[in-house]
Amino acid sequence: MNVKKELETKVGIANGLYLNNIEIDPFTIKAVMINEVVPPDPVQDFYGEPSADYQKTIIPFFQFAGNHVSSIFDILQMGIYVTNAVKTPKVGYSIDRSCIENSLPYLEAELSLFPNIT
Repeated sequence: MNVKKELETKVGIANGLYLNNIEIDPFTIKAVMINEVVPPDPVQDFYGEPSADYQKTIIPFFQFAGNHVSSIFDILQMGIYVTNAVKTPKVGYSIDRSCIENSLPYLEAELSLFPNIT
């Protein structure tokens, strides 16, 4: 399934929101890690380009914990899906309440895609 397509089918077209545009088998996911907010540049997100800033921060955490991972897709293979709670970049140090309210239905729908998370 394509996460972005599923979310837009369930919630509606995500104008101005950044959704993970990846193919995934939802039954393989056992846990979801939720980050605060998407980066200003979508290619720097978890499922962006291989040298994306968000990948550069998450991969070392898994390696430090003793996991042999070198990409976000290795983390997916472990059954862990990573997403952002707020689907629009923040401006400055705070997140506008409307950004949270607009993102919440997508986050709720996103979590519902994975029947095996506990």
